[in-house]
Amino acid sequence: MAGLTSGGPNVDVSLLYEINGVSRHTPDWLDRAVGWVGEYGILLALVLLVLWCWRGARRQDEATAVESFTALVWAPLAAGLALLVNVPLREFVGRSRPFREHEGLNVLDSGLGSRLGAEFGNTQFSFVSDHATLAMALGIGLFLANRRLGLVGIALALAEGASRVYMGVHYPTDVIGGFALGTAVVLVLAPITMALLNPVVLAVARAPRLGRLVRAKERMLPRPVGLQQAQNPAAEQRPHESDLAA
Repeated sequence: MAGLTSGGPNVDVSLLYEINGVSRHTPDWLDRAVGWVGEYGILLALVLLVLWCWRGARRQDEATAVESFTALVWAPLAAGLALLVNVPLREFVGRSRPFREHEGLNVLDSGLGSRLGAEFGNTQFSFVSDHATLAMALGIGLFLANRRLGLVGIALALAEGASRVYMGVHYPTDVIGGFALGTAVVLVLAPITMALLNPVVLAVARAPRLGRLVRAKERMLPRPVGLQQAQNPAAEQRPHESDLAA
């Protein structure tokens, strides 16, 4: 893995300098905004998008609502699992942050470079990007629940990856690796996990109180008053005592 960690003239490093170099020609306020968006903003937007998708899914029929809600439950679970997979992966690859290997980078994340150097030494690695992994896992999970909102989520994930390179904290291949890891965890495990989650979500949807988590109140139709009588035709045909007396 040494070739991945070393610098030198290659496309990965060249793209890093080109993308990060744009920050030297932009206003400081824009760089600060990109730094905040790349660190927190896009991930927050993805969480809000998941909540918006959940709001819309609750207004669908039961079968569709259960399917969508199951995918929305799986999305954050898959993102968390992908981050766990990345922990040993980063240690195994051992690729240093780009600002440790290359001079002249403009780091835009409010002192990440100095903070990492002072607190963590060489324990923080670059491949793969946690932010890119998390963002793409949420985006793909959203796509399983809602195609339109999922495309928006994937676009946000791509923007997250670009911002990490622009900030000077990741190589382009760190971001691509994060996209691949997040996508793989969601799609490869989706058939098994969603099959296991679906009965649980269905039970929640049909529960008297918890059902509102899956279906909106107006979609949970009350039981008709005359339903029990209609289910027993013999009772309707049985003559009333007053009729017999007559």
